[in-house]
Amino acid sequence: RATANTNLNSTNNDNDNDKASAIASTPPTDTVPPITHEGQMPQKKFYRSRAHCNPLSFNEAFDYPPRPDLFDWTEEHYPNHPQLSDCGTDAGEFSASSAQIHPTVLDVGCGFGGLTLALSALLPEETILGLEIRSKVTEYVRLRILASRKEAMGTGASIAGCDGDGETHDAEKEDGETHDAEKDDTETDATDRDDPNDKRASHRDHRPTHQNASVLRTNAMKYLPNHIPPRSLSKLFFCFPDPHFKKKNHPRRIVSTRLLTEYAHWLKPGEGKLYCITDVRDLHEWHVERCEEHPLFEEVTEEEMEGDECVWAMRTETEEQPAGGSCI
Repeated sequence: RATANTNLNSTNNDNDNDKASAIASTPPTDTVPPITHEGQMPQKKFYRSRAHCNPLSFNEAFDYPPRPDLFDWTEEHYPNHPQLSDCGTDAGEFSASSAQIHPTVLDVGCGFGGLTLALSALLPEETILGLEIRSKVTEYVRLRILASRKEAMGTGASIAGCDGDGETHDAEKEDGETHDAEKDDTETDATDRDDPNDKRASHRDHRPTHQNASVLRTNAMKYLPNHIPPRSLSKLFFCFPDPHFKKKNHPRRIVSTRLLTEYAHWLKPGEGKLYCITDVRDLHEWHVERCEEHPLFEEVTEEEMEGDECVWAMRTETEEQPAGGSCI
């Protein structure tokens, strides 16, 4: 028995030494390289997250200013905003211009940033901000915007919208340019020239810098008053929000009578627009009903919607829509 116990203790000691050796060979956390370096296009597979969360019980800490005028958007979000390029070297002029820069278009629940980047190209005079509550997804969009800015400067980063496969995307871009050239040769009548698709093609011809786009991790149902000044937004997007099917969860819906009053407070009077899209008919009817009942909103006509390039972008550029699903 003594011999057996001795051998057992010896075996246990050997196992402990193996564990100690394995632990010692693991590199420290601070030396592990990040999944994606800034300037590289992130791969979506490393940033997957749950599709939705309950915004009313989401208790993670968020940084937010006491008042919107105390937040400098040029410090982290828009350091090279197009409006700053006209300031020259005058420090006072630069400070005054940076104080005037704030988001004018919000993509609430921006997901993986497809619409946010598309809007920065379609609306170069606006300042686009994507809002996302999920930390991993927000980091993906942040890296994607940085990579898109780098690519626009000609430093060889992958084009926005791919998952790190720049060569495939470049080939598709070349095919698109060839197609555009052929399209220009064949467009001869006024009907083709007035087609809204031609206007969208003209925006693609203008290579965006994406310096007017950024993303912020926050809870839009709680902290928008801390970031957005009143009567400052021209457009507000809600793309494929969580439908919250159960009646008891309807207060969690991002469009409600109470929240519409807040949205009206931030939208510019007479010109601000609220955009909603979903693949759930019940939620679509909820959106329409709440907006029709609210005294500060009125529905735009079908003709206005067809001529609005942002409606087209909302239907085609967002990555949250289900494959093969119909949108309302």
